[in-house]
Amino acid sequence: MANKRIDEPTGTETVGHEWDGIEELDTPMPRWWLWTLYATIVWGIIYVVLYPAWPLLRTGTEGVLGWSSRGQLAQEMRAENQRRAPTLTALSRVPIERLPDDSRLMRAAVEGGRAAFRVNCVQCHGSGAAGGNGYPNLNDDDWLWGGDLRAIEYTLVHGVRQPGVESTRNSMMPAFGRDGLLTPAEISTVADQVLSFSGKAKPTAAGATLYENNCASCHGPQGKGLREFGAPNLADAIWLYGSGKGRIVQQISNPRMGVMPAWGGRLDPVTIKMLAAYVHSLGGGEDFVEVAKDPAVAVDEQP
Repeated sequence: MANKRIDEPTGTETVGHEWDGIEELDTPMPRWWLWTLYATIVWGIIYVVLYPAWPLLRTGTEGVLGWSSRGQLAQEMRAENQRRAPTLTALSRVPIERLPDDSRLMRAAVEGGRAAFRVNCVQCHGSGAAGGNGYPNLNDDDWLWGGDLRAIEYTLVHGVRQPGVESTRNSMMPAFGRDGLLTPAEISTVADQVLSFSGKAKPTAAGATLYENNCASCHGPQGKGLREFGAPNLADAIWLYGSGKGRIVQQISNPRMGVMPAWGGRLDPVTIKMLAAYVHSLGGGEDFVEVAKDPAVAVDEQP
């Protein structure tokens, strides 16, 4: 630059720029800063050579060390699988209803199920398994199909109203209003009769007759529900779609019936067993009706 000169007060050369009498000094960078810059450049070159760095059309440069984050994850997963293998093998061999016989194995199943629940179930049942409108609360003791370990496992494997699965849990409530089975006035009367089971309305003779003729075959004469039909208990304080009369009228007129995936085609049997153990442990699990024979005893009894 033709306008470069030495600034007398500082003894520093100017860069030749000047704005309204203000000149810019060409002050050199601090030496420590320059050495830091050079070190980062050297480190960048070394990193590019050693590790994956540059994306290509289909893959990327692999680096001379052959390391990758995916490879490290796979290695850690293999190590974790080896660590868990004895527990998973034991879980695969024991019938689910005999899990409580081994407290250590039961704790392992519950913890494994807790992790699997966070990945597969919280989207519908919530992080605390409390459910929501149309999604069952798994913490209470209200079970449409049974709440023992075996029943929960069956529901997980086969799902509820899962299309294409022949052995899925299935129930169907008639649409009394949509299909013209009952008039709006009759539906209102039946709703009051349903509410009377939990003390929220007064029963009537007309309501009792309508309920007996249209509802008792599935829900029972006292509204306690029947598990063989997956019919809910109408006499408790637990409601899937709401307990107000308007919600009950809506359900009688045009019932909503949810679908739960059949996890048997998505998760392995041990993971499903652990999920069942976790759900059973939430507080509303029921005792078993029939307990399978201990596998170890069964082996000993063979001739």
